[in-house]
Amino acid sequence: MRLKNFKTSNPIFNDYFWDDGKSSAKTMSVAGIFFKSIMGILVIAAITAYLWKLNETGTPMRWFTLGGMLGAIVLSILISVRQNWAHILVPLYVIAKGLFLGGFSSYAHRNFPDLPYQAIGVTIITFFIMLLLYQFRIIVITKKIRSVIITATVSIMVVYLLSFILSFFGIKTYIWGTSWFAIIFNILAAIAASFALLLDFDYIERYKNKAPKHKEWLATWGLLATLIWLYVEVLRLMQKLAIRF
Repeated sequence: MRLKNFKTSNPIFNDYFWDDGKSSAKTMSVAGIFFKSIMGILVIAAITAYLWKLNETGTPMRWFTLGGMLGAIVLSILISVRQNWAHILVPLYVIAKGLFLGGFSSYAHRNFPDLPYQAIGVTIITFFIMLLLYQFRIIVITKKIRSVIITATVSIMVVYLLSFILSFFGIKTYIWGTSWFAIIFNILAAIAASFALLLDFDYIERYKNKAPKHKEWLATWGLLATLIWLYVEVLRLMQKLAIRF
C-alpha cells in the first residue's frame, strides 16, 4: 500500500514528504520522533524563558514575535520544497518558533504570570488525553472524521490569514477581541488543534518502521506544529477570559 493514499489535516504530514521512491535500511521510529520532539520543545522553552527576562527589562517583543512568525513560515516553505534539508531546516524552524512563542507569550507572562504555565499544562494534558483516545480506539480515524478535521483546520487557517491581511489596512476583525464571538472562535480552534493530533498519531502509527529514517525530522516538524498551534489557542483563550472576567 502506498503512503500517498493517506492524508492528514496537518500540512506537514502529507503525501509529498513520504513517497519519494527511495528505500533505506533504517526506518522512521516512534522513539526517534519522540527524542527529536522533546529536544525541540526544550529549545523552544529555553528561548521563551530568555525572551521573558528581556521583556521584564523593557525590551520590546514585537519584532521577536513578528520575526519568529515570518521566519517559521519561510522555513516551512523551504522544508516543503527541500525535504532533504529537513535535518538542518527543522532545528532552525524550532528556533524561529521559540522567538515567536517567547514574544507572543511575554505579554501574558508579564500581566498574567500564571497563564503561560497553565496553558502549557492544558496542552500537555490534552496531548495525553488525545493519545489515549487514539490508542484505545475510543475515537477511530475514519475518512469522514479525517475530512471533518481537515475542513475545520483549513477554514480556521483561512480566517486567520484573512484577518492578518486585513490588519495591514487597519481593519480589525472580531476574532482578536474579547467578545463572546472571539472566545467561541478560540474554543473551536483549540478543539480543531486537539483533533489534528489524532490524525498525526494515526499517520505516524501507519508508517513507523516503514518510512525512511530521515523522515523523522518531517514527522517531528508536523507534531511540533500542531502542539504549538494548540498552545497558542489555549493561551489566547485564557488571556481573553482573564481580561473579560
